[in-house]
Amino acid sequence: QVQLVESGGGLVQAGDSLTLSCAASGGSIASDNMAWFRQDPGKERDFVAAIKYTGISTFYADSAQGRFTISRDTGKNMVYLRMTSLRPEDTAVYYCAADGLKRREYVGRFSGEYAIWGQGTQVTVSS
Repeated sequence: QVQLVESGGGLVQAGDSLTLSCAASGGSIASDNMAWFRQDPGKERDFVAAIKYTGISTFYADSAQGRFTISRDTGKNMVYLRMTSLRPEDTAVYYCAADGLKRREYVGRFSGEYAIWGQGTQVTVSS
């Protein structure tokens, strides 16, 4: 059973950059589509970015487009989210997710399309 562990969150100021990491263990995520979601307390989990198992295609929420970059290192079984020009509204718990469907051509943008989740890492952006 694949397990995902996020790291790299923290407290930063508006305009700063931060890179989140997602480490997979217990199996390979090389064939999974991977995504990052975020969630504020009391709110739904929102899509941030996704990357196809090939590593070639990436997808972003409008709020992340142009500021965030998702990437993966298949050899290290890792996924990353580079966040720049951070804003207070980016404050949330960020979750890494794998769809677990192996070489699925469609890349989902909804939390229900992802089967494996990490525990989340808190990102707080002060103004």
